[in-house]
Amino acid sequence: MENSPALLRVKRLIKRFGEMTVLKDVSFDLRAGEVHALCGENGAGKSTLIKCLSGVWPHGSYEGRIEVGGEEVRFGGIHEAEEAGVAVIHQELALAPEMTVAENIYLGSEPTRRGLIDWGVVYAGTEAMLREYGLDLDPAATVSSLGVGRQQLVEILKALSKKARILLLDEPTAALTDTEVEVLIRIVRDLRARGVGCVYISHRLDEVFALSDRITVLRDGETTGTLTTSSTDRNEVIRRMVGREIKDYYPRHPSRKGDVLLKVERLTVGGEEKGRQVAKEVDFEVRAGEVLGIGGLMGAGRTELLMHLFAGVGKRLGGNVFLRGNAHLPSPPAVSIGKGLMMVTEDRKREGLVLDQSIGFNLSLASLAQFTCRGLLDEGAEFRRNQRFFDSLGVKAPNQEMAVGRLSGGNQQKVVLGKALMTEPWVILLDEPTRGVDVGAKVDVYELINRLTYDGKAVVMVSSELPELMGMSDRILILSEGRSGGLFDRDEATPEKLMKAAMAHHARRITEKQT
Repeated sequence: MENSPALLRVKRLIKRFGEMTVLKDVSFDLRAGEVHALCGENGAGKSTLIKCLSGVWPHGSYEGRIEVGGEEVRFGGIHEAEEAGVAVIHQELALAPEMTVAENIYLGSEPTRRGLIDWGVVYAGTEAMLREYGLDLDPAATVSSLGVGRQQLVEILKALSKKARILLLDEPTAALTDTEVEVLIRIVRDLRARGVGCVYISHRLDEVFALSDRITVLRDGETTGTLTTSSTDRNEVIRRMVGREIKDYYPRHPSRKGDVLLKVERLTVGGEEKGRQVAKEVDFEVRAGEVLGIGGLMGAGRTELLMHLFAGVGKRLGGNVFLRGNAHLPSPPAVSIGKGLMMVTEDRKREGLVLDQSIGFNLSLASLAQFTCRGLLDEGAEFRRNQRFFDSLGVKAPNQEMAVGRLSGGNQQKVVLGKALMTEPWVILLDEPTRGVDVGAKVDVYELINRLTYDGKAVVMVSSELPELMGMSDRILILSEGRSGGLFDRDEATPEKLMKAAMAHHARRITEKQT
């Protein structure tokens, strides 16, 4: 591979948006049969670079030179890039939700016969791809019926159907389960063996080191160097990403515990499907100054539990919930917010933000009552409070008037957290608060959690990352198929104990079936 010619070469790329320069001087190359990782903090310019390479930002909108196979290319759009053998899997899904899996995979490149789409070829081709890559998907299922992780697999298949020689993957595993991640890693390794060159963006450094041959690091829109994976380590990559050493990845600071702020007693909640229960006699309590982590396998009911507590989603079939000592019945979000309960959802773009509105608009969206008197909004007071949060959260943007959709994932997450904090909650529910953000932004989120508990707030944090659960929780509740699989103090929690608890009811159900 070291002697193979460059499939893709980027020379001194510069991309500006008005007065903001997002890419300042980016150069790197990709060889045939190589996985080349791009690492950097949110806002470093990774996704913008991918959009330049894939034709989303056409030639003429940036400065510098892009070469494919030794020849300069000047893509005017996505289709021209695809014709040159460049396919991309974007961080944001680009699927038609009401169309089937097969229809989405062939969308834009439908095989025809006598002027009509040959549906036999579409579905046979999809089934062949599913067999080739060992994926368990129904070609006739509508995309809207799939979970986010399985939708991501459809997006991946759509890119693979282009038979590209250069594949650009922008955070492809952010929404995948561990099993689905293993499938993707197997696919990428297979493509590498076939001579395909892959540019791989991920915040998960374990994946980067498991997959990539070389790593190019971006910081503030510039390349800080290209490293050979086998001759570097995680700490060096992080140092180049953030410009400083991060000695403690999980800086949980002990805080004084106070009164019980949220108490859940034998809570049972029904799901959307008739007869299904997403929570089954769940018990826990959270005190002021405490972080309760909630873990479990996908489908264990973690998100459903939080959504019931905050928004009354699902029918309460039994049990009680007490908020600051008072009964808390299933309620819409506005009522919960008024009682001091707030939630940060897992899907920040769909459920947490209005992407085409400003940072300030989003920050104060859930707390407008604080700035309203006799039906009139005090815009000055709103602006000043927004600015306070904008500054304290360290949002990387020129000002609070910038559209939140133009921010990086980590900065969008800061705005979502800021919106929650502006409601002045006593209890805050965090559903995967660091998903899709870089290591530097993660530490910022962790320090924000420390500030909340220091101020006497209670935090309930759902996370799929065991190191995060063990590093940032005072106690950990593991859910297994909607039930409690175990409750652990910080000092006694180990990965083995947590995984055993997560599998507890699953293993019991399998045993019951066998007997």
